[in-house]
Amino acid sequence: MRRTPLLLVMLLLFLAGCTGTPDAPDTPDDRPSGGHWRPEPGLTWQWQLSGRLDPAVDVPVYDIDGFDHPGSAVADLHRRGRKVICYLSTGAWEDFRPDAGRFPKSVLGRGNGWKGERWLDIRRTDVLGPLMAERIDMCRKKGFDAVEPDNMDAYANATGFPLTAADQLRYNRLIARLAHDRGLAVGLKNDLDQIPELVGDFDFAVNEQCAEHDECDLLTPFVRAGKAVFHVEYELPTRDFCPDARRLRLSSMLKKYELGVWRRAC
Repeated sequence: MRRTPLLLVMLLLFLAGCTGTPDAPDTPDDRPSGGHWRPEPGLTWQWQLSGRLDPAVDVPVYDIDGFDHPGSAVADLHRRGRKVICYLSTGAWEDFRPDAGRFPKSVLGRGNGWKGERWLDIRRTDVLGPLMAERIDMCRKKGFDAVEPDNMDAYANATGFPLTAADQLRYNRLIARLAHDRGLAVGLKNDLDQIPELVGDFDFAVNEQCAEHDECDLLTPFVRAGKAVFHVEYELPTRDFCPDARRLRLSSMLKKYELGVWRRAC
């Protein structure tokens, strides 16, 4: 057998040390862009944005507030076999968030009907883009699998700004891109009229009260694309919306407005 010269052996060992395989990541922070979760139609879920988090609901998907919960809560849900969505408001300012003081007054519009909240001027992506990127970075660092960006239909509301449908499309796609660049799935919240334009940019939808307003058929592009629609009603009894929800393959349940632990799934 032919011997390898000693000098060559030493050179090969040196090169191996320089190009060795890096340590495997021990947190979800290092998920590659594009490798995000893609929830399919029909998954059951829990949406809890208030009260003490109950991690024991037997569902594969949880949607919880990104600011209110530490990474340890996300890790606990993962140990229980759940995927976890990070709730954020990306279209409205909230005076109770720790970064509230970083939003200049020039981007704050009228109230959106919730105490301490005001619509944002989504045209100002130069200001809002970096702030939302930091929020989504927070979700990623805590180990979330996805983002639910709320208040994504400002153009259809009285915000105090002359927003257009084109402004909304541009902003919503920016939010989707920020999430995907960080390896996170992202859902389109409400904004039903723009679903045909946005279904390709988002991985799932989150909807409130489409049955009450006779709008659930507008969500079918997501289902046809193999993407989940996470849906809640507040006013209707389950007998009034669950048959249609099952027909449309929506992930539907009845919740109370405070979005605590209580739920009644279809």
